[in-house]
Amino acid sequence: MGKKLFVGSLAWATDSSGLRAAFERFGDIEEAQVISDRETGRSRGFGFVTFTEEGSTQQAISEMNGTELDGRPIVVNEARDQAPRGGGGGGGYRGGGGVGRTARTLVVI
Repeated sequence: MGKKLFVGSLAWATDSSGLRAAFERFGDIEEAQVISDRETGRSRGFGFVTFTEEGSTQQAISEMNGTELDGRPIVVNEARDQAPRGGGGGGGYRGGGGVGRTARTLVVI
């Protein structure tokens, strides 16, 4: 088990310091971060808590998953590595131009 937890279904009012405070009793926290929208700055409703020691995560999951934080039941589980994002999708069929055209041969006598 890793040191990083995913915390989902957060109330919009929950900030990083509130998230940290909720998990401090399980061990020393390296980082607690609520993820926000880049454009609006509003919470996206989830965050991550990273402990300094791996042993803290299992107890935090078992005791905090499903409990209420700021009036909402939260989801707590082990964070997974993010899948790599593709750089544009790679395309699809590009077509062969000249749709509906037929080849013609010109014979000069």
